[in-house]
Amino acid sequence: MNAFQLFFLFIRLPLDYIALLLAAITAYTIRLSEPVKELRSVNIGLNFEQYMQAAVVIAVLWLVIFAFAGLYSTDPNRKFSNELNRIFIACSAGFAAVAVVIFLRGELFNSRFIVLAAWGISIVYLFVARLFVRLLQQWLHAIGVGNLRVVVIGDDAAAVLLSDVFAANKRLGSRVMKTFKSFNGKVADSLLKMKLKDGLDEIVFTNADDEKETLKLLAFCEEHHVTFKYAADLFATYAPARAINVVSSVPLIEIRRTRLFGWGRILKRLSDVVISLLLIILLSPILILIAVFVMFETGFPLIFKNKRVGARGTFFNTLKFRTMHQKYSIGSQFKGTAAALKYEKELIAKKSKKQGPVYKVIDDPRVTRVGKFLRRWSLDELPQLFNVLFGSMSLVGPRPHQPREVEKYESHHKKVLAIKPGITGLSQISGRSDLSFEEEVQLDTLYIEQWSPWTDLFILMKTPFAVIKRDGAY
Repeated sequence: MNAFQLFFLFIRLPLDYIALLLAAITAYTIRLSEPVKELRSVNIGLNFEQYMQAAVVIAVLWLVIFAFAGLYSTDPNRKFSNELNRIFIACSAGFAAVAVVIFLRGELFNSRFIVLAAWGISIVYLFVARLFVRLLQQWLHAIGVGNLRVVVIGDDAAAVLLSDVFAANKRLGSRVMKTFKSFNGKVADSLLKMKLKDGLDEIVFTNADDEKETLKLLAFCEEHHVTFKYAADLFATYAPARAINVVSSVPLIEIRRTRLFGWGRILKRLSDVVISLLLIILLSPILILIAVFVMFETGFPLIFKNKRVGARGTFFNTLKFRTMHQKYSIGSQFKGTAAALKYEKELIAKKSKKQGPVYKVIDDPRVTRVGKFLRRWSLDELPQLFNVLFGSMSLVGPRPHQPREVEKYESHHKKVLAIKPGITGLSQISGRSDLSFEEEVQLDTLYIEQWSPWTDLFILMKTPFAVIKRDGAY
């Protein structure tokens, strides 16, 4: 799912809540209208303020029922008629729950008319809201907004059919950039150029009966973080997660590299924003105190911006408190970067603890006294909470590495670039710098494939203990 699809997945939740509150207000207003009052005297039992306080809580409970009814499913094959049926069933279940409460606590609320009216109006409002969202999404797709950039590879009728369907029906949200008969080295080069120039979201493959070609294309997609979909059942049990979408009678199976998609991505992002903002507020005195110590020891800049590789190979700057003397610091913030880089290479050759693409210099002479303390307790990484808040990092995920390190990655190492990097992660609580690079990749790959909110919670809770033990902190 791209950001556009995630937005329209998430927007259903607040729109449903607003629709339920509007339905409650409408029902109350109708009950107090003159025509209805003439038919039956008013005996609600609650004033409007009390009524709305109850409606706010009941609406939240209805959303829970909606979730169990599947109204927030990521299934791309659901027809709108089926969604309307689920709205009716979910609202009826919510109505039944409210009716039971009123029956058990009759003194709380006496107007059965409002409850019945709110049920019917809720169905109408929710239907209108869902229809509006669907039509808006389709219209935006039709004018070229939020479309997935797709390449179709295949030499059969399914490939031709899919290309024609996507081209004729832009509302499906897929734009075919190019088609190829098969996958080979020349096509791989073309795909890479296309990804770098225009971006590439998905590859749809219909020659999946050719196992050798399929495996090569699957490896290419995993290495370069492109969604892989195929029109066959060869890999029905290959991936940790998969999704099936039917396009014009052709079943397309999407191989997912991680369980972190749809509502999982939304939940992870929301928790990142809330927790990082809370931690920034709570830790602000410590952040200010560290900044003062760094300033008095070695002056400005206080924050070291280090270029790193993020999700899907994008670049961003990690934020850290500067722990090195300025003359040894590398980056656009500092003068003499060439000399500092040369000295660093010498240190890596002599004192690096790690082998492979990633280095870790032990007893680094470039580090200041304050810097040694900050690194020992991982306090230099606290400014990365701002990276999390603004979306370039997550609280939990693989550690980000520098471009010159990523350039040395082997193909299977690039799996760790499938999601946003994190401040902490499975490898950070399992030995940090004491792990070999291969062990780090294995742990991060396991996290990516088996992600769950409970895994994130476990890692976050264990991180302070890993910091206190100081294993692998240099």
